[in-house]
Amino acid sequence: MGAVSELVRGTESARCEVTLTAEETFRRLVIGDPVLLTAVARSDGGRARVTRLDERTESLIRVAVLVPLDAPQASYEAAVGAAMRAGASLDDVLGALLAVAGSVGSPRVVAAASHIALAAGYDVDVALERVEPRGG
Repeated sequence: MGAVSELVRGTESARCEVTLTAEETFRRLVIGDPVLLTAVARSDGGRARVTRLDERTESLIRVAVLVPLDAPQASYEAAVGAAMRAGASLDDVLGALLAVAGSVGSPRVVAAASHIALAAGYDVDVALERVEPRGG
């Protein structure tokens, strides 16, 4: 199965489908093929049908990608919302955060944790206010 199928127009009446291998897709990505890049960037695959991961996995990757970007809350709301609609749980979005922790470092993880939790419907700040102090 090819990585990408493109609809190519020869003439107005003639259209054919070209299936690209993974290798050809990588080559075209490396040289910055604008047609392929446009198709890949579009969430619906554009004119090219790009082989993708399942919706749940892809949406969890989108959550993880936000962590090193220090993304705003609105970005997390959109990404986590999409992940939850695709069947992800609070544990799954936590797993996405922890999966990138070693690569992005503790400060980014700490910054992203409250954004992700809040976007998933868990207000950590409110929960922390309810915790009784330790000691006596």
